[in-house]
Amino acid sequence: MEEYVGQLWHRLITGVADSQYAQAAVELSQVQNLVGVMFRALGGDGGLRVEAADATIHGARRSWLQRVAGSAEKVELAWRDANTLRLPARLACFPERSLNRDLYLWLAALAAAETEPTLAETDGSHWCVASQQQTQRVLERLPGLQARYQRLIAAYLPLRPQPARLPAAEAAQELAIQQALQQPGSVTALVSAQRPPQPVLLWLHPAPPRPPAAQPRQPQTDSAQQRPPTAKKTATAKNPKRRAAERVDTPDGNKGLLAFRLESLFTRAEYVNLDRCSDDEDNLSNAQNALEDMDKISVSQDRQTVAAALRFDLDLPPESSDEQALGAGILWPEWDYKQRRYRADYARLVPMSAREAEASELPETLRRTARRLRRQFEALNPHRTWFNAQQEGCEIDLNAYLNYSAARLSGTVQADQGLYRDFRGGSRDLACLLLADLSLSTDAWVNNHARVIDVIRDSLFLFAESLQATGDRFALYGFSSRYRQEVRFHCLKDFQQPYNAQIRRRIHGIRPGYYTRMGTAIRHASHLLSQQRNSQRLLLLLTDGKPNDLDQYEGRYGIEDTRMALHEARKQGLQPFCVTIDEKAGDYLPHLFGSHGYVLIHNPAQLPRELPLLYMRLTQG
Repeated sequence: MEEYVGQLWHRLITGVADSQYAQAAVELSQVQNLVGVMFRALGGDGGLRVEAADATIHGARRSWLQRVAGSAEKVELAWRDANTLRLPARLACFPERSLNRDLYLWLAALAAAETEPTLAETDGSHWCVASQQQTQRVLERLPGLQARYQRLIAAYLPLRPQPARLPAAEAAQELAIQQALQQPGSVTALVSAQRPPQPVLLWLHPAPPRPPAAQPRQPQTDSAQQRPPTAKKTATAKNPKRRAAERVDTPDGNKGLLAFRLESLFTRAEYVNLDRCSDDEDNLSNAQNALEDMDKISVSQDRQTVAAALRFDLDLPPESSDEQALGAGILWPEWDYKQRRYRADYARLVPMSAREAEASELPETLRRTARRLRRQFEALNPHRTWFNAQQEGCEIDLNAYLNYSAARLSGTVQADQGLYRDFRGGSRDLACLLLADLSLSTDAWVNNHARVIDVIRDSLFLFAESLQATGDRFALYGFSSRYRQEVRFHCLKDFQQPYNAQIRRRIHGIRPGYYTRMGTAIRHASHLLSQQRNSQRLLLLLTDGKPNDLDQYEGRYGIEDTRMALHEARKQGLQPFCVTIDEKAGDYLPHLFGSHGYVLIHNPAQLPRELPLLYMRLTQG
């Protein structure tokens, strides 16, 4: 009963203290695409993702009801960093839905006009001056936003605190902010006060949370690098916000919070890192609830060597049947987007080939589908037919000869008129290289029966069976990486090898690798494909996630290097196209491949059937 009454009281007091207009709320997910288009159209960085911002503590004065309810301590403000444009996950500060939507668009325009130094690098009252300068830039560059800005100001000022109810110093601050909102550029400084002013929702965050400076990672042993997540159950957090995080040392197990009380022991407690390394609790809902309550997530690196468990976890083959490297490796450059230059010979690609690849037949579960696809793809194989009115041929074209004779008698003979016909094949001239992502993430399960790697394996089987029916030249490769010194490039079938039982054995033997240094793999695949003399050359990328690796390749660096590698491929006359099963592909693939250069397969289990049909649509025209 006490708990029930407490819940009723909590709902009552928080509802009374809440000043939001829930009926007019606009979610970021509803306007995310529109905001992204507007941000980039106004000159914003095209490589930034649009994500929900974290709520941060503002420290401003709160009302008596808010203090009783324990609410309004944090606020979601907009800001941008090197990788993302962060906007509030939900806006309900205005009683009209159109005003909340306009606020999203205004914040996107303001972020597109942000220049160095950023607001995060200012201090004191300079954030107010910088915010006014940004507002002036937007209104000068985009006078069409003037009317929208005035509507927002007219609706927002009544929501600000009343200066008459504040202490003198805070009232002076509030009057200056309201003047700065109405007349940007008119305020040069803010007076000092005991508390900071109320957050300004029409400006960017004055000091957004930034990750600490990157620290070099401790060297890892091979076993530590190879160890995958060992949890038997996984869950995806419902909250789309990107969490603030920090790196800390791994607890040694000898310190921690005393979770029980001895009757004869009385101690004083102080804060220490809580060591829960031995916690075997497998309740996913509890873990998700704890995640929602955490402002910052601490991540540590376990340096313990567990070689015995590694081979079981990764299901590695014995050394006698492992893949072997073909040569010492090939050096490729990488694009550093911050310095806007290539790092020469920076990544090392190691061609790999399966050892002791025995002959194998097509799996029984795929044979019926393969027969159906072969029948469909045989229609793409150009049949031999007669070509009339040719300059050269195997016999005379009687119709062309009669037309020529009539034209000669009338004096209208054409010098280049063809008088022969020839029996030959059509003009389908294609070469396709399929590059499959074999990273560690492919070890995840898509349903109760198959993992991602199993779906990719079946896709390669059916893709090869289908293209064998067309006569198109094709090659199959896979890749994974572990740092820049080891980008593994697995040769399943090159352009010269026929598709046979030996190739099927190689496909059958693929397994999850390490990480996804995509730019290096694309550069080498483009080099192989560019050597083919076919008129149409298709580079088909099959992946389940974004570029990443253990070093700085994760995040924006990997995205921009991959984008530059694709740009290089297009300059060589190749046609890159991506097939993905990543539900978040819309956040980064349009920046890499363009809006029409990729396709998302929502049901990964359908990938084996969809991939050959997609190839048919890409090459039929």
